[in-house]
Amino acid sequence: MRRRVLIIVNPSAGGSRSAARRLRRVAAALERRGCTVVVRHASAPAGDVERLAREAEADFDAIVAAGGDGTVNALANGLAGAPREVALLPLGTVNLLAREIGLPRSAERLAELIATAPAQPVWPGRVDARLFMMMASTGFDAEIVASIDPWLKRHAGRLAFVWAMLVRLWHYRPCELVVEADGVEHRAAGLIAAKGRFYAGPFIAAPGANPADPVLDLVLLRRAGRTAHLGYAAALLLGRLPRSKHVTILRARSAVVSGSRNQPVQADGEIVGHLPATIGIAKRPLLLIRPPR
Repeated sequence: MRRRVLIIVNPSAGGSRSAARRLRRVAAALERRGCTVVVRHASAPAGDVERLAREAEADFDAIVAAGGDGTVNALANGLAGAPREVALLPLGTVNLLAREIGLPRSAERLAELIATAPAQPVWPGRVDARLFMMMASTGFDAEIVASIDPWLKRHAGRLAFVWAMLVRLWHYRPCELVVEADGVEHRAAGLIAAKGRFYAGPFIAAPGANPADPVLDLVLLRRAGRTAHLGYAAALLLGRLPRSKHVTILRARSAVVSGSRNQPVQADGEIVGHLPATIGIAKRPLLLIRPPR
């Protein structure tokens, strides 16, 4: 039986020549393996990806998110727990989930995976009612995400994050967080709720986190201040953040987070709300086509 594959393309990720070329290569490789491929381009980065996923016809055997972390997030929220098989085609600035599961870069190997591999359950997190695939956070890093200039991100890539960090350091204001995790109260200056090991690229923040586990790894950054946050950034770059004496990592099914002011909350690189917020695990897993573990 011919496998029907729908590829949903994020316009901000799939607009470059290299992204378009990679998309064509993967689609052609799928067709050589007997798949029927339909490509649909979203008209806006997030909301339209969600709509296309939500409205996808039931006869598609797999739905492919072509883009970065934001595209995967939007597709997961569009499906909202529906039992559909999902695959990834990394095209964006960062795709942490692709890195986490060891997705092949080769178009041929990726097409072979999508065409033949069985889907395996992974457990998204959630911020209130909004799902996330890799991480959610609040504190200094969420303020950085809120400050990113979309034009600069589109044209300068990761340099947009560096510029936003410098802006937030200049305007830094401390905020104390109260994190109630599985009934136990903790205090911190920042919080990362991780569903995978990686943070902001190849850097490890939560070495024990696994998307297949129905649990969160909570990374509590306990010290506040400009110097402290520069120290966290340096520790992350050097692979030492999880071992820092100012960092606590614990596992929990859910956490209720409040703050001394109305801090933003980001999930997979997008602002999804403000404190107070409840961070937990999705009610149902997502069926992800991934390399064997």
